[in-house]
Amino acid sequence: MIVFKTGIERTPATKLLIAILIAAALAIPIFMVWFLVYDRQSQSEQASQSITAGWGGPQAMTGPVLVIPYRTSATETVVENGQSVTRSRDIMRELTLAPEIAEVSTNVGPEVRKRSIYEAVVYDAKVSGRSRFAFPPDLSRAGVALDQMNLSRAEFRFGLSDPRGLGANPRVIVDGRPLRLQPGGGSSGGRGFFAWIDASGLIGRPLLVDFNYDFRGNAALSLAPLAGDTRWHVRSSWPHPSFAGEFLPASRAVSDGGFDATYRIGNLALGRSLVSTGDAGGSNLIDRVSPASRYATPAPVAADASPVQTAQISLIQPVDLYSQVNRAAKYGFLFIGFTFLALLMFDVIGGVRVSAVEYLLMGAALVLFFVLLLAFAEVIGFTPAYVLAAGAIAGLNTAYSAAVLGSWSRAGFIGGLLVGLYAVLYILLSLEAYSLLIGSLLLFVALAGVMYATRRIDWGARREQGQAS
Repeated sequence: MIVFKTGIERTPATKLLIAILIAAALAIPIFMVWFLVYDRQSQSEQASQSITAGWGGPQAMTGPVLVIPYRTSATETVVENGQSVTRSRDIMRELTLAPEIAEVSTNVGPEVRKRSIYEAVVYDAKVSGRSRFAFPPDLSRAGVALDQMNLSRAEFRFGLSDPRGLGANPRVIVDGRPLRLQPGGGSSGGRGFFAWIDASGLIGRPLLVDFNYDFRGNAALSLAPLAGDTRWHVRSSWPHPSFAGEFLPASRAVSDGGFDATYRIGNLALGRSLVSTGDAGGSNLIDRVSPASRYATPAPVAADASPVQTAQISLIQPVDLYSQVNRAAKYGFLFIGFTFLALLMFDVIGGVRVSAVEYLLMGAALVLFFVLLLAFAEVIGFTPAYVLAAGAIAGLNTAYSAAVLGSWSRAGFIGGLLVGLYAVLYILLSLEAYSLLIGSLLLFVALAGVMYATRRIDWGARREQGQAS
């Protein structure tokens, strides 16, 4: 008895086209993984805000500054009965005097707070310092005379971006005399605290101000330097600081036991004078400080108010797992491409037929790796989650390819390829600066290997099957 089996084998080019189409279709779930990472990151940020609610937000400090109201005249032109009439009237304005020297020391005590799988970094900060105020000899250049000032209604103002975190007993001492503090960034409102003072003693001699206060915050803190010479010393047990803002520390030391940083900033670098004038009740200085964190909500700023420059320190987490997973998912096409390439070589050269469904199932497992990585990383951390997810997917695809390719030795090649790819990807995530170089070299080697292995293949050949028995 003779049995004929007839059929037309797909050409190598057709097999390649099928692999490419399936890989392109898998781009859809990879994009969905990116959206999933973004959604989980948004939930994490909302959870962090919930954890720190009522504790105190990212804090920014200003002051002290001495604000003195003064009387001046203003002219205005109005039209009455068809004629322009110029009138003069008295108005109240404010002269703001920054200290000649401000020495500030801040001790930051961090704490990690958790809720479910989410966590946030909060801190207690203890601030102490001394400032020296004096009228500059060229005060008249500001257009204000001493006899215009109401020195008895002067205010020392301290700004704090989130006063909810302010401690119970701030102290401000002027020439050895403690002042009674009031809530708000000044008598005209604002955020922080202030004290009334009779500044008559400032005439002809400097005024020394000692202060100390505590506040709570989260994620970051910053200082707006306003003095002629600002010296800010910050120390903390947090080992992962990020120094940002418009000014960097003059010296810093970072170790596993924490950090110690010293800033030295002059008003020439600030580009502002120690004396400034403005309308009474105008924008408070703290409202012009940029938020110290992306979680902070900026306060409205007057259109004519220039932003205040800051020195900023963030208490960052050593690994941003959502950023890591997002970067890893961007290499999903690399995993799919290399795995499909290996299957294609077994199909075209090894004579083992691989169906479109088998390509699709193995590709789906590769996409699932990134979902597993995200899910485990939120619970056990990025590195253990990476090892666990990579081992699970490599084992699954190795076992499945043994059935597809009909050989454990061939399946071992697939498994080794996946393990190598996961190892390379981890290196790429660790060496961000060289990721493009390593990735491009890897692709070059793969392309060269494929070109060498397929150099004798007739991509358009079609082989007819016929067997008799």
